[in-house]
Amino acid sequence: MSTHGSQDSGGAPPAQNLDYRIAHLQDRLASGELGELGVRVEARGRTVLLTGTVPSAPCREEIVRTAREELAGIPVHSDLVVTEASSPDRAEELS
Repeated sequence: MSTHGSQDSGGAPPAQNLDYRIAHLQDRLASGELGELGVRVEARGRTVLLTGTVPSAPCREEIVRTAREELAGIPVHSDLVVTEASSPDRAEELS
């Protein structure tokens, strides 16, 4: 029996490697233009879940793209809610 260091020979990455990659993603999101958002990144078994509220659909897409890039090879699921404020289509009636 031979050992080859801490290499995992197949399947999912070790949990600490996933934790490290999630921490790196969180740092990357916090340091960019999206840093003020309250996006949470959580490991759920062998997948990663993104949760929180974002101001627009393009912002959500940027976060998901960044997560998939940073966590390549790990399934990323998004449960990000868009709170895009739109103009009312009619005047508000006050009594």
